[in-house]
Amino acid sequence: MASYACKVVESRGRFTQEPDAPPRTSYQRDRDRIVHSAAFRRLKHKTQVFVFHEGDHFRTRLTHSLEVAQVARSIGRALGLDEDLTEALALAHDLGHTPFGHAGERELDMCMEEFGGFDHNAQALRIVTSLERRYATFDGLNLTWETLEGLVKHNGPLIDAEGQPLGHYAERGLPAAISDFAHAGELELSTFATAEAQAAAIADDIAYNAHDIDDGLRAGLFDIIDLGDVPLAGEALSDVLGTWPMLDRTRQIHETVRRVLSWMIADVIAATGQRVTKHKITSTDDVRNHDQPLVTFDAQMAEKNRVLQSFLRHRMYKHDRILEIMSRARRVVRDLFNAYMSEPKLLPQGWQEHGYAGDDSDFARQVCDFIAGMTDRYALEQHKRLFDLDPLFR
Repeated sequence: MASYACKVVESRGRFTQEPDAPPRTSYQRDRDRIVHSAAFRRLKHKTQVFVFHEGDHFRTRLTHSLEVAQVARSIGRALGLDEDLTEALALAHDLGHTPFGHAGERELDMCMEEFGGFDHNAQALRIVTSLERRYATFDGLNLTWETLEGLVKHNGPLIDAEGQPLGHYAERGLPAAISDFAHAGELELSTFATAEAQAAAIADDIAYNAHDIDDGLRAGLFDIIDLGDVPLAGEALSDVLGTWPMLDRTRQIHETVRRVLSWMIADVIAATGQRVTKHKITSTDDVRNHDQPLVTFDAQMAEKNRVLQSFLRHRMYKHDRILEIMSRARRVVRDLFNAYMSEPKLLPQGWQEHGYAGDDSDFARQVCDFIAGMTDRYALEQHKRLFDLDPLFR
C-alpha cells in the first residue's frame, strides 16, 4: 500500500465500540453494512436522470453507485489505496438522494427552507448514523471514523480554520443533518478527506459523464454525431470510427464510452502520482492538510471534463423532455410534504412519533426523512393514494 493510504490497523475506530469480526477488516465490514442497508436497496428505484417507467436499461442510483465503485476501485488499486474503504465510500455516496434525482432534492430543500434545508450529502450521514435501525445496540450503521469522514468531506473541507462554512454552505451554513450529528466536530471538517474518499469523489464524476453519454444517446436526446466537437467524447468517437468505420451504432456507443472512461481513469492515476511526488505526500495527514485535492485530473483533462459536462447539461439535463418530467416530479414532492405537514396521520404508523403538525422543526425533519427515503415508485403511489392523481402521466 502507498504510504499515504489509510491503514486499517491505524483506524480511529467506531463511535460505539464493537468487537472485531475476523476475517473481515473494519473497512470491509463498513462496505458490507452499506450493501445490506435498506437505503442502499432503495437506490434501485431512484432516478439518476430518467424516471423508472421510461425504460429498464437506463441507469438508476443503484447502478450508478455500482459503476462508481468499479471506477473507484480501479483508481484505488493503481494508487495503492485501501480498496475496501474506497469501495465503501463509493457505494455510500448517494444514499441520501431523494426520489426523482436532483429535481426532487431541490424541491425538498425548498420545502425545508425554514427548517434547516435539505442536502443529500448531509442526509447520507443522517442515514448511516441514525435512520438505519437494524442493530440491537446502536442506531445507524456504526461505521468507522474514516468512512464517516470520507462520506462528509469527499468533496473537500466544509469549514475553514476559523469554523466558517465554505463553498455552497457559505451562505446558508452547514446542513442541520451535519451540525446536529453529535460527533460532527470530531470529523475535522476543515481538512480534506483521505485519498480513498477523493478517489470515490472523482470516480463519481467519471462514471456520471460516461454513463450519461450512454443514456443520452440511447434515449435519443442527442445523436452520436453531436459528440464530434466535444472534447474527449469527440476524440473517443473519432478513434472508434477510424478503427472500425462500419461499426454498428450500438457498438459505436459502447466503444466510445469505454474510451472516455479509460482515458479519464488513466489521467487521474498519472496526475495523482505526479502530485504525490511533487509535494512529497507521504502520509494521510499530508493528504488531509494539502491545500487542494490530491486525487483528481490534470489541468488539461479537467478542462475537457468541464466542456463535456457543459454539453451534457445543455443537451441532456436541460432537454425539454427531461425538464417536463422533472417539473411534474417536483410537484409530487411538494404535494407530499404539504400533505404530511398538514395532517400527520397520513404518515405510516411508524413515522407518527410526534402526532402534531405546524412549524415544529423536528416534525418537519421527520417528514423530510420519510420523503427523502422514498423510491420514485413509492412516491408516485403515495401521491396517487392521497390525491387520486397520477401526476407524471397527466
